[in-house]
Amino acid sequence: MTRGSAPTLYLPIEFHKMGSFRRPRPRFMSSPVLSDLPRFQAARQAVHLSSNSAWNSVQTAVINVFKGGSLQNNELFLLNENIRRLLKSELGSFITDYFQNQLLAKGLLFVEEKVHLCEGENRIDLLAEVWDHFFTETLPTLQAIFYPVQGQELTIRQIALLGFRDLVLLKVKLEEMLPVGQTKVPSSIVQMLLILQRDGILEPAPR
Repeated sequence: MTRGSAPTLYLPIEFHKMGSFRRPRPRFMSSPVLSDLPRFQAARQAVHLSSNSAWNSVQTAVINVFKGGSLQNNELFLLNENIRRLLKSELGSFITDYFQNQLLAKGLLFVEEKVHLCEGENRIDLLAEVWDHFFTETLPTLQAIFYPVQGQELTIRQIALLGFRDLVLLKVKLEEMLPVGQTKVPSSIVQMLLILQRDGILEPAPR
């Protein structure tokens, strides 16, 4: 069954002997038995709570990573399982949007605020430190958490790098940190610009 296609229902057909004019009553067309309603509602609520629990576990882990925390033993396996469960649910098609517009935006806000709180010449060094941690720790962990999300137009890596560009780099105004004529640029800043350009996140500078 392809995504978005309506499921095909196979209704049981009740056959009668020749000569019987009694029309069979479709079993699935009958009214639900009142005694079954609480059980149906409880099952539906359980599915809803399970989805909420999965979302909450992913959100908590991602925000913790952005705050400098690390995953606990066996946590990555559980997070992957939760995401696989969500992919199979009605929420599956929204996982990438949720990551980009909610989790990533909220996590990078902590990063951007950290740079803004620093003033003077030290800001460029702090940005270099922030990039180092993002690229070597945060980004690989995000890719590992969302590993089950495959086949999207943009990968989790690309989405995260785009987010870093828009929500951190452009907001802290790198060009103002690098006065004209300054020749000593931290190597991490050079690496950041090269990686963002290589991945198509930044346009190459005009010659």
